[in-house]
Amino acid sequence: MSQSDKARAFAALHVEGDPVVLFNCWDPGSAQAVAASGAKALATGSASVAGAFGAPDGEGLALDLVLENLARIAAATDLPVSLDFEGGYAADPAPLAENFSRALEAGAIGINFEDQVVGTSDLYDVETQCARIRALRTAAEAAGIPAFINARTDLFLKSGPAEHAGHMPAAIERAAAYADAGASGFFAPKLGDEGLIGQLCEAVDLPVNILAFPGFPSRARLAELGVARISHGPFPWRNMLKWLEAEARAALA
Repeated sequence: MSQSDKARAFAALHVEGDPVVLFNCWDPGSAQAVAASGAKALATGSASVAGAFGAPDGEGLALDLVLENLARIAAATDLPVSLDFEGGYAADPAPLAENFSRALEAGAIGINFEDQVVGTSDLYDVETQCARIRALRTAAEAAGIPAFINARTDLFLKSGPAEHAGHMPAAIERAAAYADAGASGFFAPKLGDEGLIGQLCEAVDLPVNILAFPGFPSRARLAELGVARISHGPFPWRNMLKWLEAEARAALA
């Protein structure tokens, strides 16, 4: 299957009410393990990949290493592979598009793309972020790949649950603007209130992605609410580290 065919197959997995589950991986070995479980697609998690290299999240791992790791994952499996691209390792559209072109060359069929200004508590304003998304879409079209650009908003991630209802109008506004700019999906990590998730799914035309935080609604419930994609983010990596440390302690005791 060609890279473009994989991109189209990946997009088709995003079905409202029948969400694709992405159990995020971090290297070729973990990708193969997830693939062996019956996964239909793979996605990296930035925190997990950075942690595997001993680096901090938030673009703490050099882009060259991120893309080398991506290429190894893509070569290790026949499944579509989406890259957690964070903020794209650039603020301005031109270098951002160049970085995305490199990710496509490394085998990505899609990305997660954040609207936070990496390393700060700020978000890009809507107009600026839309220009960045348009640059990504233009780069994908130039490469001839219908890449899935999963536009992530950090409105909810950077605030507490008590504030989430107040952020809904801004989130819906951003989702509509991002769609017009060329986004393929809308990711709202840390939004966990069932009523608000349902409201977002109803108001947004893009497939909605929710992060499976511990204690959040079940897959079945998220499906009922209209979610089209469920990501597990850094939690598989964190659980693996806990297991590894416990096993090491037992062996060394």
